[in-house]
Amino acid sequence: MTICCTGIAIGTTRGIAIGEVHLLQRGCVEITPRFIDAASIPDEVDRFCQAVSIARRQLRSVRNKIPNNTHSDIVAFIDTHMLILNDAALVEMPIEHIKEKCCGAEWALQLQRDMLVQMFDEMEDTYLRTRKDDVDHAVNQIQQALRQEVEEEENEDLQGKIILAQDLTPADTILMRHLGIAAFVTESGGPMSHTAILARSLGIPAVVGVHHATRHLHNGELTIVDGEKGMVLVAADEGTLSHYRHRIEVERQHARSLQRLIGEPSVTIDGTAICLMANIELPEDIDATREIGADGVGLYRTEYLFVNRNSPPDEEEHYQAYLRVVEGLDGIPVTIRTLDLGADKQFYSSHLNPESSVCNPALGLRAIRLCLKKPELFYPQLRAILRVAAHGPVRIMIPMLCNLWEVYQLKAMIEEARMSLTRQGVSIGEPVPIGGMIEVPAAALAAGAFAKELDFISIGTNDLIQYTLAIDRVDDEVNYLYDPLHPSVLRLIKMILDAGERHQVPVSMCGEMAGDPLFLPLLLGMGLREFSMQPGALLEVKKTIRTLDSEKLSGQVSHLLSRLDDAETAVELSRISHTRNSWPAQSS
Repeated sequence: MTICCTGIAIGTTRGIAIGEVHLLQRGCVEITPRFIDAASIPDEVDRFCQAVSIARRQLRSVRNKIPNNTHSDIVAFIDTHMLILNDAALVEMPIEHIKEKCCGAEWALQLQRDMLVQMFDEMEDTYLRTRKDDVDHAVNQIQQALRQEVEEEENEDLQGKIILAQDLTPADTILMRHLGIAAFVTESGGPMSHTAILARSLGIPAVVGVHHATRHLHNGELTIVDGEKGMVLVAADEGTLSHYRHRIEVERQHARSLQRLIGEPSVTIDGTAICLMANIELPEDIDATREIGADGVGLYRTEYLFVNRNSPPDEEEHYQAYLRVVEGLDGIPVTIRTLDLGADKQFYSSHLNPESSVCNPALGLRAIRLCLKKPELFYPQLRAILRVAAHGPVRIMIPMLCNLWEVYQLKAMIEEARMSLTRQGVSIGEPVPIGGMIEVPAAALAAGAFAKELDFISIGTNDLIQYTLAIDRVDDEVNYLYDPLHPSVLRLIKMILDAGERHQVPVSMCGEMAGDPLFLPLLLGMGLREFSMQPGALLEVKKTIRTLDSEKLSGQVSHLLSRLDDAETAVELSRISHTRNSWPAQSS
């Protein structure tokens, strides 16, 4: 008999693994309040400080085991946690709780953890909200040290095992990959959690969010993990095992074939050239972007410069970070998105209005709205971008545009920054192209007006879909409604593409939809020619592009769009979006 544990499970990679289950008993201890007398406070503070030291030592040990050729974005996970374990918000405030509340170290740490996680939960940006995982994983490291848990995994033979856990820290994931695990299954996590991101970066088959998996899977049980379909199968018969063993071999051949595409042109079979760019966040991401031969960087997020600090970065910090990227990419264009922070991301609250409403941060003072209201935050970034443009091709991209007057104000600020630098004798590059992210439905409906004023447009599908459908794709209760193929979403995307064509303004797409081969035939048929995605998705997208005929797709998609009001068409699109079946237009 075959049992399939899916629930709301989410596959994170296209890999498949077969192996015996190894249950990792971590994160299962509930922290309950424990109070101490005043005389015991010094000893409890000492105990907490020792636990923090142990956690730091364990992370350094893992960091030292990472091979030198490991991608820097993977190393960055560990480095981030090491920084958190040195952050006063996590290591000093619990000591104050111990002293003021006369509570045990475990409870003091839990109180501080809850406060920090609440701050992240109030963030609107999906990527930044999932950074609460960093806090949780760092806290768990300290809690394990407080409980004096002995980590024995490194001494165990985990080669070929499938790890089952409530959750995994990045340190766990990297160490276990080093020890040769075949796959892992977690009860918690989502597609943008660190666990999922690391699984994709490390190439580990994984399924996350399998609620109550520990009730169904047991130590030593032969299990199949299908990361592409988000399935975990147990008690499989020989026929099923044979089927999956064959698929594993096919996947290996597929991975080898993708590597052969590096350096090959991204062109459809009818000769249409497609621009494939990478989304990056950290300067260290330039290695992966260069290795896969991306045509450029279509989205460089700059928010990381504002994280884990009490004051905003100055102009020189901005400049040095951007310079590393521009010089490291050796001449390919870099699109720098200006800071996308706001009332929902108060990393340096003294610079934001304390009275600013966070009841609905998605609709609050954020992104370009904050930049225009707080020019002291924005000018250093603008000046740094203009300076770095002297070293390579750079574009400025503005998030969350909604009104044309925002564009006018932005241009005035850029001109003021340019004149100021010129007066100071500072070298600046050629006029920097200015573009905007269309991620608010109002901006999509007014795309023609924006196209007249901007040098390029980028469709941010992550937020555009959420705003259009009024759902949070990270919320387990409603993320089933997240549908990139919803007729309203398709109409807005087509409207933006048509506006770009009318005004001869390039249009790209930088949301997750751009890196998903499922949607490629549709987007190509709609006229999209520039895609920007996570570096790990680019070769798969290139492979698909080289099998498609854009001219045929254009006719097929036009017919489809003309039938969006038809109920059967809408239902079929929804089915495709949610079952991950191939889109019909891929057939000739």
